[in-house]
Amino acid sequence: MSSALTQTFWSEEGEGPPASAIPPGLASVPGVQSVHPIYANPKHEPSDPNWYPGMIVCADLVRTPEFGRCPDGVEVAATWPNLMGPRRDSDEAPVLPAAPMAAAAARQQPLLSVIVATDGSSAAIDQARTVLEAAFPDRRFPATVSEFESDFRQTLVQWQRLADVVIIGSLAIAGCSLAVSVAGGLTERKRPFSMLRLTGVPLGLLRRVVALESAVPLLFVAVLAIGMGFVAAQLFLTSQMDYTLHAPGAAYYVAVAAGLIASLAIIASTLPLLRRITGPETARNE
Repeated sequence: MSSALTQTFWSEEGEGPPASAIPPGLASVPGVQSVHPIYANPKHEPSDPNWYPGMIVCADLVRTPEFGRCPDGVEVAATWPNLMGPRRDSDEAPVLPAAPMAAAAARQQPLLSVIVATDGSSAAIDQARTVLEAAFPDRRFPATVSEFESDFRQTLVQWQRLADVVIIGSLAIAGCSLAVSVAGGLTERKRPFSMLRLTGVPLGLLRRVVALESAVPLLFVAVLAIGMGFVAAQLFLTSQMDYTLHAPGAAYYVAVAAGLIASLAIIASTLPLLRRITGPETARNE
């Protein structure tokens, strides 16, 4: 089934052509075993997961039983544009649900896709692809399931690389902002801190105060950002790729831990400044 070539007519590109637009010479290409027109299901509701977007005439499906079979006595079955849909756990051909339409009426619907079953040879796939491109030049590139999956994996890798760039850039900007913020806060309060040191408050206690007031908001915001990041990723994957977010691997947690440790190290690097700006001369009245 991975050697089947699919020409899909996406809804955003307009209504699909009629079945008569399928090139008559497509079935005679060496290595092509069968050609299956998939018709658009007029009752398809995208928001209803129980509705299939396409239909196939059961008489056509008999030629390639590996794609599935129709229930007994059914003329038209509901199916996916590539006749397979989501990956199955079993290699057994599924029984497709019946579509409430006669075969003659289904053939009058516009095409949703064209499935070309081949013997898997590169020559057959390339020649069939050339015929489809010539027949539908204004449509998207016909491809096999393996090519679709490869393109999908490449898209995920590109999104992952973009996310890595955003994370690294955000950490660099956040680190600089954090250092400036802590140093600015110490400079603004150098006189009160100097007065506290003159009254006997240990320098270590002042450092712990500065560390706590910087680290606690940092950890709180980090937890909030991580949670919102998971929510945003789930919404994006569900809406754009029909993909469910899985728990990230160890590399993600290592990156988060490294970022937090780096942020805490930046806070710690500003603490020696507290000794230099809170001497007795700072508390002296001008």
